[in-house]
Amino acid sequence: MTMLHGFKDSFLWGGATAANQIEGAYDYDGKGMSAADFVEYVPKEQRTGDNNMEMTSEKIKAILSGEYEGRFPKRDGIDFYHTYKEDIKLFAEMGFKAFRMSIHWSRIFPKGFEEEPNEAGLAFYDDVFDTLLSYNIEPVVTLSHYETPFGLTEKYNGWVDRNVIDHFVHYAETVFTRYKDKVKYWMTFNEINIINISPYTGGGIISDRETNPLKASYQALHHQFVASSLATKKLKQIIPNAQMGCMLARMKHYPYTCNPEDVLKAQHEDQMNLMYTDVHALGEYPNFYKKFLADNDITLDITDADLAIIKQYTVDYISFSYYMSLLSSTSPEGETTQGNLMNSLKNPYLEASDWGWQIDPIGLRIVLNELWDRYKKPLFIVENGLGAKDIVENGQIHDNYRIDYLEKHITEAKKAVQDGVDLMGYLAWGPIDLISMSTSEMTKRYGFIYVDQDDYGNGSKKRIKKDSFEWYKHLINTNGKEL
Repeated sequence: MTMLHGFKDSFLWGGATAANQIEGAYDYDGKGMSAADFVEYVPKEQRTGDNNMEMTSEKIKAILSGEYEGRFPKRDGIDFYHTYKEDIKLFAEMGFKAFRMSIHWSRIFPKGFEEEPNEAGLAFYDDVFDTLLSYNIEPVVTLSHYETPFGLTEKYNGWVDRNVIDHFVHYAETVFTRYKDKVKYWMTFNEINIINISPYTGGGIISDRETNPLKASYQALHHQFVASSLATKKLKQIIPNAQMGCMLARMKHYPYTCNPEDVLKAQHEDQMNLMYTDVHALGEYPNFYKKFLADNDITLDITDADLAIIKQYTVDYISFSYYMSLLSSTSPEGETTQGNLMNSLKNPYLEASDWGWQIDPIGLRIVLNELWDRYKKPLFIVENGLGAKDIVENGQIHDNYRIDYLEKHITEAKKAVQDGVDLMGYLAWGPIDLISMSTSEMTKRYGFIYVDQDDYGNGSKKRIKKDSFEWYKHLINTNGKEL
């Protein structure tokens, strides 16, 4: 038996994005509105502790009528819709082996429920995939990355309604058939667990339309699980050699103290985070989740046919995002820190980013080992990166802090491979600066490539290579040997 000393030769190095954060062109070539087109930018000084990404019926009505004045940056993105050839050329210069992107569902089916697709939308992604493949870059495609067509929200209140399953499967079948010779790696829902943290973001659900919002979000989740398995079935029929993955926002919980009560709480919160991959990878709902539903008096509409399809069509690989770890305590006292839609007690052993995300490279190794031990399926890091404030000095961006962050995390990923973990690849989040998912700002920058654009959309949109650009290029060229 041979153990790897480093990353395998086929390791997929690259970067990851989402259509709603980069494309723009929200009303071009027949595209319909999506959930993301209604998320506004709120300046930092005006933000509250509330989840600004949730939506109310009243606010939606005001936006649609034109009475609501706000800026909606995801409608404009960084104009990748018109600059994709130049941007992909820069990715190729870094040596990307893979590029993760999503298809904007409402670019293919403007309202989400049409019978016939929008040809202009299909043609756009043909061009993007052809450009990637011309540089030998594998497209890694997410079917739904916080981009529920708004037509499905209007008609069904998003994923709460079982009818949306059929519309999603029709969409999936359409793009599988169209791109069967171009895309090998797919995933269904980005960070599927977010639907129970921000139902509007993850499922196009306006919670004030529901009498029991908590139940509605878990019913919607069930519909997504069924849709994911049915899409996997279609993929195997249409592109037999393709691979389907699930995608989790991995939120590793540590106990705040060695008090067994804290350890137990951390275990429970970790279980609830891993429930999503349990269903995708093992094909069934775990008992601890059934207890959670019972404890909350939630009875879901789940049929025997649903459970059979979930059991039969599990995923080929498990992908996840990793940005931070969190702390669990039964008696929380002390300083808190802000996470990605999640707050946590501050870990005294960790530093934090400009946005309060606790930086924990060793946590990535822990997560990789735990996921491998639990599922024994190939793992894929499809989001990891540092959001930071970059300063342009004489046309240059010296982002050693980003290099340091990435180097430490990739080093721990390499150690996990040496531990015996089967790791497919590493895709850095936001290889080019993009609109932030959680705050809709540009100030929080992740990229190796700087985009001259501010929080209000002003700027030349010029692309500038940061110091991290050459660092990542060298890393890929040596397959991670020279860390």
